[in-house]
Amino acid sequence: MAHQSHKITLFVICSLALAFSSYKIADDNYIIDKEESKKAFLLINIMRQNPAAYSQELGVDLDTVKARQAVIWNDTLAKVAEQRALDMATRNYFAHVDPDGYGVNYHINQAGYKLKKSLLKNPKANQFESIEAGPHTGEEAVKKLIIDKGHATTVGHRKHLLGMTKWDASLVDIGVGFVRCKEGCKYKTYMSVVIAKHK
Repeated sequence: MAHQSHKITLFVICSLALAFSSYKIADDNYIIDKEESKKAFLLINIMRQNPAAYSQELGVDLDTVKARQAVIWNDTLAKVAEQRALDMATRNYFAHVDPDGYGVNYHINQAGYKLKKSLLKNPKANQFESIEAGPHTGEEAVKKLIIDKGHATTVGHRKHLLGMTKWDASLVDIGVGFVRCKEGCKYKTYMSVVIAKHK
């Protein structure tokens, strides 16, 4: 089992090495940090293999959380996540609904990752995104989402990333966007994690 886990992790690392460059400059003030997106993605999949191993480190009880299959990197969802994180930084807000009144379901579908019509009835809908702002690295941001402080009764981000519900476990594709802001933003970093499935 451990050998297979290492093989999966090594395969993911190797397959992503060509897909990521460290940085993409959005402009002088905003940096899309693809390296941190990659690290966040890898940690999510490692944690999904053995959530209980992180209980002590994170200070939350993950002992009963079932292991889930790895989610697969999707370039379309990654572009959506990057644009979501960049939009939050450039327009200086932190929310699942953008200032124009659109949620991630709308943005995913517009990008060409087609969703069921029932998921698009409400333009503000979000069944697929977790967001974090402030942590210096993608891994720190993932850990904060798993802890889900302030959401103790629902832990919706934890359920989403670890596939804890039947719905969340059915989601198979992932994209991560991590953006750094040099100045003028409420937070120094913004991260969007989009985990979804086609209709």
